[in-house]
Amino acid sequence: MKKYSKIIAYCKPYSGYIIPYFFYTIFYSIFGVFNYAMLIPLLNTLFGKTNTTLKPILTLPNFEISVNYIKLYFQYLIEKLTFQNSPQTALMIMCSVIVFSVLMSNIFKYLSILNVNFFKAHLVKSLRNKLFEKYNSLDMGYFSDKRKGDLMTKSMSDIVEVENALSQLLSAFFSNPIILIMYFGALFTISSSLTFFTLIIIPVSGGIIAILVKKIKKKSAELLDELGTLNSILEEGISYVKITNAFNAQKYLVSKFVTQNEKYNKMYEKMIARNELSSPFSEFSGILIICFIILYGGSLVLGKDSSLTASAFIAYITIFSQIIKPAKEISNTFISSQRSLAAAERILEILETKSKIADIPNPKILTEFQSEIEFRNLSFAYERKNVLKKINFTIKKGQTFALVGTSGGGKSTLADLIPRFYDPTDGEIRIDGINLKDISVFSLRNQIGIVTQEALLFNDSIYNNIVFGMENVSKTDVENAAKVANAFDFISKTENGFDTFIGDRGVKLSGGQKQRISIARAILRNPAILILDEATSALDTESEKLVQDALENLMKHRTCIVIAHRLSTIKNADTILVIKDGQIIEQGTHRELSLIKDGIYQKLSQMQNTKSLEI
Repeated sequence: MKKYSKIIAYCKPYSGYIIPYFFYTIFYSIFGVFNYAMLIPLLNTLFGKTNTTLKPILTLPNFEISVNYIKLYFQYLIEKLTFQNSPQTALMIMCSVIVFSVLMSNIFKYLSILNVNFFKAHLVKSLRNKLFEKYNSLDMGYFSDKRKGDLMTKSMSDIVEVENALSQLLSAFFSNPIILIMYFGALFTISSSLTFFTLIIIPVSGGIIAILVKKIKKKSAELLDELGTLNSILEEGISYVKITNAFNAQKYLVSKFVTQNEKYNKMYEKMIARNELSSPFSEFSGILIICFIILYGGSLVLGKDSSLTASAFIAYITIFSQIIKPAKEISNTFISSQRSLAAAERILEILETKSKIADIPNPKILTEFQSEIEFRNLSFAYERKNVLKKINFTIKKGQTFALVGTSGGGKSTLADLIPRFYDPTDGEIRIDGINLKDISVFSLRNQIGIVTQEALLFNDSIYNNIVFGMENVSKTDVENAAKVANAFDFISKTENGFDTFIGDRGVKLSGGQKQRISIARAILRNPAILILDEATSALDTESEKLVQDALENLMKHRTCIVIAHRLSTIKNADTILVIKDGQIIEQGTHRELSLIKDGIYQKLSQMQNTKSLEI
């Protein structure tokens, strides 16, 4: 249960619910035991004393701290009540006491349940917050080899598994042990020899349950992995429904989902078969133990010198029957919690993951970009595959550098190293002479604006998508940013203007409109360094013209790194880097590179000019 203690450690502010829960459980248990202890005098009152050899206790026993004193004091109160009143009156008083005791027991039970559920709710809330916070603090490399559906499973389904187990575990470690202690205390008071006999035969069933627990834990982890795969297929099916329909691939995708769902279902059925075995086994072993108790206890009652009366034995059996339930819950919890434990381990795997991109102690704060960005012998490898090799160049403040080349050459990776989405495996990047690793990540990214090929928008209003992440922004600033981005006119024509919700990933907008909102977002941020990753390559001619104009407005007086697909958009760049297989093959202005005979840039330019003429 070490994993659960780690989970709970994330929610220390809510541990205040546990102490009241502990005391409520104690009072609930005390009144619960008292209810069944009243059976002895009740039966004696109804049917008379069954053992006349026992001497009535009519004087108050001397005080001492012992179980025997409690027993004698309780017997004294009952005997006094019985002898001083008629049997009818005594019976009425006892029934009234029992009703009051049951009422108090249930009040404290309700309060304990209320506290544990409040604790559970706060814990789950905190876990979800921590997970989402962790996702947003991890480096990009963490997500590159993770399935989105599996991460969603951990955030939702796995947490539900932990949530379901929390109340059971709290009962297993707090509530039920207290109840068992109280009940066993009462059983020892009634008959110590019979209780010792009971404690000898109970551990047998516990050993069998331990074997089941070990087998279930392994299968639980495998089951959750399969659920993650299933959710990944589901997420892709929903996200890429347009592609699925366009290629008539519905049958393929449905078949893929059905196959995975069948695999998950078979594993789930095996899990249930083992999981549910605990309940009938616990019940059978409980009845078996009671039968042994009846045989042994009955011999004590029938013995001539026995101090165990028939009424006490009936009360003993009744109290012991109440022990079966918490004992059964504890055994069932250890079995059912194995699936939850596997879920807890998957959650902790994320929570305990350290981001590869982190600030050093006391990092430098980049308040302003002043002079240059320098790449020194920079290399980058991903999973042992070299992506960039010995890159060297310097971008002066205010310059525009363009990166061109074939797909997969390393252009986007090179750009991603500037805001530290990744760190180079060798060499370094310096801003104003300072290694990026020595600069606060937050302050570094505050100086950078990014516009990507795919406009990444959220299912929110246009206003919130433009303001995204910024505070204390005036509406006038947002409107001005939209105007500079050539987005104000179409925004004004939408149903609710800036308050219009744009749907999942901005589905209610055209490609050009989405891109202009992305540009407005970058303009509002007013970054000193701008990264444009093929920002116009996916647009039609009309949209491209509007977006290109917006980009030119955005690029004014900024240091720009432009990843270009269409060479016509970078003719005015100060320097163009031609990248192939992770290396800089050519470097220069548009004019200089166009003159290099049989050069890569010249070939790319000629190809695009030919296509333009054909069109």
